[in-house]
Amino acid sequence: MTQGFTLPLSLDLFAVFLMAATGAIEAMRREFDLLGLLGLSLATGLGGALIRDGIFLQDGPPAVVRNHAYLYAVAAAAALCLIFGRRALLSERLVAVVDAAALGAYAVVGMEKSLAFGLDFAPAVLVGVVNACGGGMLRDVLMRVEPMVFRPGQFYGFAALIGCLTYPLMRQTVAAPPIVAAGITIGITFLLRMLSIARNWRTTPLRETGLFGRRAPLA
Repeated sequence: MTQGFTLPLSLDLFAVFLMAATGAIEAMRREFDLLGLLGLSLATGLGGALIRDGIFLQDGPPAVVRNHAYLYAVAAAAALCLIFGRRALLSERLVAVVDAAALGAYAVVGMEKSLAFGLDFAPAVLVGVVNACGGGMLRDVLMRVEPMVFRPGQFYGFAALIGCLTYPLMRQTVAAPPIVAAGITIGITFLLRMLSIARNWRTTPLRETGLFGRRAPLA
């Protein structure tokens, strides 16, 4: 049973809003209609939370259907992107900034809810990473592209993992207050993701390196 979510609801809604905005902008790039934009915003903004609550935690109905504020957050993101999104389409960096901030915020929320539910460290990290990356993964699947979290490239899933490891370290080892631990975790995740983009830090395909760093033979 859940022991209590100690972070403010506004942080969860902030994560939903940011992630939904990335879905809305992607829908505009693909020239979707209004229904398509709303659908992709909903899947991206709430996908990670639905996976977390519906598959892993299963503590009654998912939070996103128990509190209408989550749907309002998605609607607000879609509406703002409709109003200002044409400018956002011209800025790849703006989209990357929004996505990086959402990644960190959702990692924090996923970890906090998992720890409050009573999960041990390793399962909580698993749920936190899924929570952080789930919305983006659904967005990519719906766009019929390989999910960013699986393919080699600039740090995405790795940044989420570092965030999920940082939050319990700050809460349990350093004994930082929840909101302070959340701020530090979001900052570290955001910084790692943005540095990987700015400096082109990338993961390497296993086919090129092999399991222990040597080139693997081609099949």
